[in-house]
Amino acid sequence: MKKLFIAVLFIAVCNSTFAQSEKFAAAMQSKLAGFATAKTAEDFLDLSNAFERIAETEKTQWLAYYYAAQTQIIYGYMQKDMATVDPIADKAEQLINKADALEKNNSEISCIKSMVASLRMMVNPMQRFQQYGVLSGKLVEEAKTQDPTNPRPFALQSQTLFYTPAQFGGGCGVAKPFAEQGSKLLAEFKTKSPMHPNWGKREFEVVIGGCK
Repeated sequence: MKKLFIAVLFIAVCNSTFAQSEKFAAAMQSKLAGFATAKTAEDFLDLSNAFERIAETEKTQWLAYYYAAQTQIIYGYMQKDMATVDPIADKAEQLINKADALEKNNSEISCIKSMVASLRMMVNPMQRFQQYGVLSGKLVEEAKTQDPTNPRPFALQSQTLFYTPAQFGGGCGVAKPFAEQGSKLLAEFKTKSPMHPNWGKREFEVVIGGCK
């Protein structure tokens, strides 16, 4: 009788976990589809808030925090008033740190951390490069080490170099090889699930197309 009770309890727990997993996947897929239609800063802020709500409901799923941070960063890049950017970067950092607490030593998370640093640098590039520009580059290299097959660090690196003037070490000559290398990695990259990060194609196309 005791064994039967334990078996029934085990099945009930498994069914509950499966149902929660399905609910999480459905919620994530719904919001991930929003990337295709989001156009304005407010669209991305809405997405960030939606991913954060999913994350706070699940609490153990790093991907929801990851996308909440990523869309918060995109929202930050679309600001015209630089005085608003640091608080947005603070929020993105809080979100990605929650993802990091759940999933240590993750290359994708390091990429988002690099993007946070770049967002902070955008406020005043000349004054902030030594702190946040250097940090962003360090995090990109960390992401490469954590997963040498991940194309996202190359997307970030190639774009940074593409938009950096040649006299400061940027330009097509240095940016294009990273974009080409990353594009090859992206073609071979296998995501763990439809929810996992798979971006980079547009970033590589911008650099490679702009450097013809």
